[in-house]
Amino acid sequence: MEGTQFIAVFVLIIAVGYMFFGSEKSVSVVVENVKDEYDFIVIGAGSAGSVIASRLSEKNNVSVLVLEAGGHYDRDPIINVPMYWFSYLKSDFAWDFKSEPQNESFLGLSGRKGSMNRGKLLGGTGSINACLYTRGSPFDFDEWETKNGCKGWGYKDLLPYFKKAEDIRINKLMKSEFHGTGGPIAVSEPVVTPLKEIFIKAGREMGYEENDYNSNVQSGVSAAQLTIRNGVRSSTGQEYLVKIGKRKNLDLSLNSHVTKIDINNKVAKGVYFIKNGRKHYVRTRRDVIVSTGALNSPQLLMLSGIGPKAHLQDLGIPLIQDLPVGQTFDDHVGITLSATINQTLSVTKERIGSHWSAVEYSLFGTGPYSSSLTESTAFFHINKTMQGKARPDIQFILIGCMVSGNEIFNFNDSVADEIHCRIRDLPGFSVNILLLHPKSVGKVTLKSTDPFDSPIFELNHFSKEQDIEELLAGIRLFEVFTSTEIMKSIGTDISINKASFCSHHEFRSDDFWKCMIRHVGVNFSHTTSTCKMGPGNDQTSVVDLELKVHGIKGLRVCDASVLPTVTSGNPNAPIIAVAEKAADIIFRRMK
Repeated sequence: MEGTQFIAVFVLIIAVGYMFFGSEKSVSVVVENVKDEYDFIVIGAGSAGSVIASRLSEKNNVSVLVLEAGGHYDRDPIINVPMYWFSYLKSDFAWDFKSEPQNESFLGLSGRKGSMNRGKLLGGTGSINACLYTRGSPFDFDEWETKNGCKGWGYKDLLPYFKKAEDIRINKLMKSEFHGTGGPIAVSEPVVTPLKEIFIKAGREMGYEENDYNSNVQSGVSAAQLTIRNGVRSSTGQEYLVKIGKRKNLDLSLNSHVTKIDINNKVAKGVYFIKNGRKHYVRTRRDVIVSTGALNSPQLLMLSGIGPKAHLQDLGIPLIQDLPVGQTFDDHVGITLSATINQTLSVTKERIGSHWSAVEYSLFGTGPYSSSLTESTAFFHINKTMQGKARPDIQFILIGCMVSGNEIFNFNDSVADEIHCRIRDLPGFSVNILLLHPKSVGKVTLKSTDPFDSPIFELNHFSKEQDIEELLAGIRLFEVFTSTEIMKSIGTDISINKASFCSHHEFRSDDFWKCMIRHVGVNFSHTTSTCKMGPGNDQTSVVDLELKVHGIKGLRVCDASVLPTVTSGNPNAPIIAVAEKAADIIFRRMK
């Protein structure tokens, strides 16, 4: 079967499998018209907003409105098929923001601009990410308490909320004290290729233990834990909002872009939003909760008069509260390297396009379509003596195929052709090497007073030489990893990473790898801390320890932007836990 006829049948088979293995088609929570007033208005139905809205609406005596700028994920029949996640990063389901041109990095990216992909749909970025469930290091949260003054947000405080949100579906972890069962978000371990066990054995050869990285010990190597249920993505939009069905006290309005928070005498009174080309206004009796993510939340606060005084005055925005909104921009930076192997162990284009892969997914919910192809992950310390004493420095995300094309990042055409397209059909694997705690910090500011304009993202990646040196150390760990005996046994070869634009340096020399970092190093869209949490005496914070905006009544922020620092790993899981805790904080204040 050739061409469009094959594609049509293929998509149909996949869609049938997706529907069979867990799609929830109920949209009864969605309303076209909103009431004039609600107790709580939640702006954004992403990883945090979906959670907090669902939990608040469990109380029958309060009313909740959720305003989401994007649409429903069910507009696309295969969006919750995990393998297709990268296909939506530059679609109508995403805010396809770009950073400002960078001076010290992104030399191989189009316009030297990084991609700032975020979900613009029910479930937010959690509906289009790679499903990797990573809580972070216990040291992350304990440092929130000890270094950032966020009392009550340490590891022991957040662990119950990680467990509350989780429905662990990995047999060996079912009875673990660190995992929860029966929660909304499924966490599973899809088996796609033999590379998973090979990766783990390679880590052991390096002297690292196989571990549960979502326990109290993160360092080591282990199989990836993914937010997938029966081969279908498990997002907060689906699990917390759609699956609960209609509640009389909960309304969800889609395609509703909030343009401004109405603040009078330093009290949040309501919000303005655009829907179907018309401007609307809705009042709140209790709180407005901003949950539009680390990129959009600072924009909305600044448009509403909350932000750095000088910046708002330059744009002619009346100042309501002078706060350092957008002035701390934390993210992970890193590089993706690949390796060829001489055995047919990985997922290739041929396997993805086979009839059997489609049928396997349709009948059993297994195979390459049932996973984001993230096989395993590892967390390393550059100084191994710090293991068990501090949070890790480097994360490996090990992918059971050769990353190809330019769907995820913003490489210019020549780099994309040389580094990626040539490996499309080869057996092998790729590794995302992430620097977990870079010293370079960026910021978010407004381009204009138009709420539909993209904000300005000054990333400043690799402006600190220490970040280059530490990522180089991560690449050296990759070299050790790929030269282990188990890796040699499958013919692992990393010479495919040779690049003409760095060929004036000896391959694998320090200068060569630093050249590669400058050219193809990227941000991994794990942005946090743009409206960071902190006590009242913390001049860098925007919200207090109950996520209330300093100096403003009835206004909270709850999403990635409030994290005091970026966590050690993909931030979706901690964002969900923070939202669970935020709901409990609000409940306590309601009594």
